[in-house]
Amino acid sequence: MTTAQSIQSPSDSSDDQRKNPVVLVHGIWNTAQIFNPLKSYLESAGWSVHTFSMTPCNGDAPIEVLAQQVAQFVDDSFSVHQTFDLVGFSMGGLISRYYLQRLGGLQRVEKFVAVCAPHYGTLLAMGSQRLGVRQMRPLSPFITELNRDAHRLNKIQVSSLWTLFDWLILPPWSSRLAFGHTARLTVAGHNLMLKDPTGLNAIARALSQTNRAG
Repeated sequence: MTTAQSIQSPSDSSDDQRKNPVVLVHGIWNTAQIFNPLKSYLESAGWSVHTFSMTPCNGDAPIEVLAQQVAQFVDDSFSVHQTFDLVGFSMGGLISRYYLQRLGGLQRVEKFVAVCAPHYGTLLAMGSQRLGVRQMRPLSPFITELNRDAHRLNKIQVSSLWTLFDWLILPPWSSRLAFGHTARLTVAGHNLMLKDPTGLNAIARALSQTNRAG
């Protein structure tokens, strides 16, 4: 089953009147610029969107180090009482999960949207010896440890969006979490999830959900 629960339209959400700020976390080989279409799309719908570029972005740094950069950006951008929502794309989904599960993010984030994130690894990572890439191998110690208490994410509202036409996350259903809201989109590529109208709309709908996970 490809959809754990349907995601409603933003226009159907009573939460549309109170939107949390949104932090976008990019993936490997990316910078904040990859989010330009999504940032514009969300801002036009009323969200306050925050982006930043992590370094290095080539896989040399371990995911834990990049997650610390997320934590620092959050501390620099928001007051300690400000809740926000988090969107993690590709490797940024794992970075976001480490921030949530290990660095206290669950106390501040209300909604987490993972877009084409290799929750169970990607076979493509077998072709690199870079530390951050090795962590994304299926059954790597990092993946195994992070998934051991993935149930902690049930404290917040979680959505995972993915496409069968993803040639970077192999197999593509590695991006599908076994809980929360899951949607398989008919988008013809990994990066296109952040540009195609179907992907943009699905991310906005996930951020517009009103019911929290249990």
